[in-house]
Amino acid sequence: MTKADIVAGIADETGLERVEALKAVESFMGSIKDSLAKGQNVYLRGFGSFIVKERAEKTGRNISKNTTIIIPAHNIPSFKPAKTFVEQVKNNVKVN
Repeated sequence: MTKADIVAGIADETGLERVEALKAVESFMGSIKDSLAKGQNVYLRGFGSFIVKERAEKTGRNISKNTTIIIPAHNIPSFKPAKTFVEQVKNNVKVN
């Protein structure tokens, strides 16, 4: 499913024009991005949590030059689904 599919589904369900639905989806995603960029987690009950995870400094290798490099500590965005969401996916998705 793509963002265009989501916009089309919202437009069909709500009766909004696709342009208005696109603005709503873009605004929603922008709000989540802005909150995470500020270090604030986003909690959506029944869906999941968008959280900022801290990665510690670590040693890596540049294999093309065969040298050791230090990868600095940094933050990354992460998503943790709600338990009810996980159960719904487990019960409805069939793997072929």
